[in-house]
Amino acid sequence: MRKKQLGKLGEDLALAYLLRRGFRFIDRSFSCSFGEIDLIMKDGRTLVFVEVKTRLSGRYGSPEEAVPRRKLRSIIKTSQVFKKISKNLPKLERIDVVSVDAPHPEQLSVIRHIKNVTG
Repeated sequence: MRKKQLGKLGEDLALAYLLRRGFRFIDRSFSCSFGEIDLIMKDGRTLVFVEVKTRLSGRYGSPEEAVPRRKLRSIIKTSQVFKKISKNLPKLERIDVVSVDAPHPEQLSVIRHIKNVTG
């Protein structure tokens, strides 16, 4: 399975996972010159920018370990662009990471949802 296909499957699973937990969908794969945000959701009165990481194995660490500070800075800048062009968004916001384990491509499972990774 190609990396892009695996990422799409992981995002689909993360979206379903978040919807089951009461999040509301706003946008997906929003991109600009600063980067891309996988999922944009609403959790109650909070706007949530979600980075989804999917891995086939733990050989190079857990999926959430693949979100360095550089990526978080990119998400922050991209979220600022999204907020400028969108209307009626909640004032509160956070960045979450959903990590998806895929020991076999047909056995995707969410292994961790980390809220507010930037504190």
